[in-house]
Amino acid sequence: MNPNPRHRPFHQVDVFAGQAYRGNPLAVVLDAQGLDAATMQHFANWTNLSETTFLLPPRDPRADYRVRIFTGAEEFPFAGHPTLGSAHSWLESGGVPKSGGHVVQECAAGLVRIKLDGGRLAFAAPPLTRFGPVEDPVRRQLAAALRVSAGDIVDACWLVNGPEWIGVLLESAEQVLALEPDQAAMGDLKIGVIGPYHPGAGTDFEVRTFLPGAGTVEDPVTGSFNAGAAQWLVGSGRAPEQYVASQGTVLGRDGRIHVSTEDGDVWVGGESTTCIRGTVLL
Repeated sequence: MNPNPRHRPFHQVDVFAGQAYRGNPLAVVLDAQGLDAATMQHFANWTNLSETTFLLPPRDPRADYRVRIFTGAEEFPFAGHPTLGSAHSWLESGGVPKSGGHVVQECAAGLVRIKLDGGRLAFAAPPLTRFGPVEDPVRRQLAAALRVSAGDIVDACWLVNGPEWIGVLLESAEQVLALEPDQAAMGDLKIGVIGPYHPGAGTDFEVRTFLPGAGTVEDPVTGSFNAGAAQWLVGSGRAPEQYVASQGTVLGRDGRIHVSTEDGDVWVGGESTTCIRGTVLL
């Protein structure tokens, strides 16, 4: 822990929802200089949120800021809702992008571009470092963990873009909403499940994500998984180049993830609202 704590600017931001307190909250420490990883991890665990971010001066001259992202149990090289929430806080606190057109975030996974898309921020989905079919033993574990039959799984795919997600496609959004997973059977797997709605439902897909090994049983809204899922589903023709997914419904949230494709890039966007603004002693 920091032997000489001081008050640092702090935000709590609700991400991926048009209305405050209906998305996924994020704690943002806007000046994390001088904090070591143990202090960051301890504070992230204390917040009891799915993720906490710490903003630092960039090391790469192309970046506007550097971010470190912690769950309650571990550090992530990249995560989606922390990316949007951190960019929102940085801009709201007076940050001015070097490029003018995009914010460039530096994180352990590399540089991530973020653009203003209407009233939303959107990040360019980072490349998948592992992508491909899930092995049969893992597929059996998925079925057991989700308490579905093997035949209910339309497809399953590794979608690693920092977090080691496995994407599971079911036939319908209703099947996704009805899941009652077996947490113990998941082990350390990070599982994202997606299923399509019928036309005219208002959103195109329902998403749920589970990562009990990282300290979060079910995440309210998950940018990194939605980024990987968009690359998978759009690339395979199972989703249009522009769609909206809902997430957090089972948890009483109203998350909305806006996916679009532009010049070969997949963009994942959503609205953010600063709900708490003040200082934190660290």
